Amino acid sequence: MTSNNEKRAITFDDGEVRFHETEKRTLEGYASVFNVATDLGSFQEIIEPGAFSRALKENQDVRALIDHDAGRVIGRTKNDTLELREDSRGLFSRISLPDTQDGNDLATLIDRGDLDAMSFGFTVQSERWEERDGQKTRYIEDVDLWDVSVVAYPAYTETSVALRSMPADQEVDDIRRRRFRILLHNLRQNSWKMSQL
Repeated sequence: MTSNNEKRAITFDDGEVRFHETEKRTLEGYASVFNVATDLGSFQEIIEPGAFSRALKENQDVRALIDHDAGRVIGRTKNDTLELREDSRGLFSRISLPDTQDGNDLATLIDRGDLDAMSFGFTVQSERWEERDGQKTRYIEDVDLWDVSVVAYPAYTETSVALRSMPADQEVDDIRRRRFRILLHNLRQNSWKMSQL
């Protein structure tokens, strides 16, 4: 993936992600919802209808992951264990969970309500910016889609990559630096915790 890869999240309640009514090995719902303003700090962002159309038409090879971890694959469009389609509401996903430790753990955690968010990774190909009453809004029109992920923490707080594509000004540079320091701190914390296991 390129350094321009971005991530956005939606709670399962908002996205209506659920187990299939007759099969608890199939997770389905929306990885993204259109025309909903997301507050990213110094600007808002809206995913527009059609943003995923080209990626889906091109049959881009998209993975379903846990926490955007490429080592924890739970589905893939290439082998039909991940189905994606765009409708009037957003990006619908259906994941056939694997009979693996990750798949089994994930099913349990979702069923218990411990995990309740989904995120998607993408690279913007077309966007536009508007400013109204001092509020900047980024409209995402077309993306390359990398993954859809079940996540413990939604990615809204890790938007430094998205901020880099915002028109530059001092306020944005300050926000980038603060968020980078927070991200670096969190990565160091998580790295230390993993080394203790």
